[in-house]
Amino acid sequence: MNSPPNLVLASASPRRLQLLVQIGLQPSSVIAAELDEAPLRNETPPQLARRLALSKMALIRREAPGQFILGADTVVAVGRRILPKPGDRREAGRCLELLSGRRHHVITAIAAAAPKGPERVRLVDSVVAFKRLTPAEIDWYLDSDEWRGKAGGYAIQGRAGRFVRFLRGSYSNVVGLPLFETANLLEGLGYPVQSGSDAVEGRCPND
Repeated sequence: MNSPPNLVLASASPRRLQLLVQIGLQPSSVIAAELDEAPLRNETPPQLARRLALSKMALIRREAPGQFILGADTVVAVGRRILPKPGDRREAGRCLELLSGRRHHVITAIAAAAPKGPERVRLVDSVVAFKRLTPAEIDWYLDSDEWRGKAGGYAIQGRAGRFVRFLRGSYSNVVGLPLFETANLLEGLGYPVQSGSDAVEGRCPND
C-alpha cells in the first residue's frame, strides 16, 4: 500500500494540528511561518485573513518544495474592527468587554498548494454571539489564562463556551480550522484525504 504524499502544515497552532488529526489528516511536518500579522491600513478582516494565509503557505512552499502545503489564518472582528491576540491581561479584558452582548465574526482563510500544481484559497465566516458578561465573569475567564495566544482573547472549546448564546456556521472554524472546507480544498488539489501520515515532525510548537 502506497504511503500518502507529504502534507506540511504551515502553522504552529496546536489547535489546527489537533483538528486535522481529528479527521484523519496527519501532516508529515509542521513548520511555523514567521510573519508580521499586523493589518495594513484600511485592510478589512477578510482581506487580512486571506493575505496572511496565502503568505504563510507561499513562505513554507518555498522552504519545502514538492509537497502539499496548507496555511491558515483566523481573524476575529466586530464590524470592521479586528481584535488582536492579546499581549496581556488588560488587553484580553478589553476584547471580552467588546464581545460582551454582541455578535462578532470569526473568519478563517485556508490556503493550499499541490506539489507541482495550483494554489487555492477559501474564506469561511462564522458568526458568534456572546451573552452579556459581568465583570466577575470576565475576571473568571481571564484567571484561566485561556485567552493567551487566541485571536479575540478567547477559545470557544474551553471555558468561553459557556458565554456563547448563538453560533451560525462552522464550529471548527471558530476553534481554528474549518474542517469540511479544508478537506474539500485538499481533495480538490489531489491530496488523498482518506489517507494520512503516521508521524509528525515539527518546529516551533508554541501557538
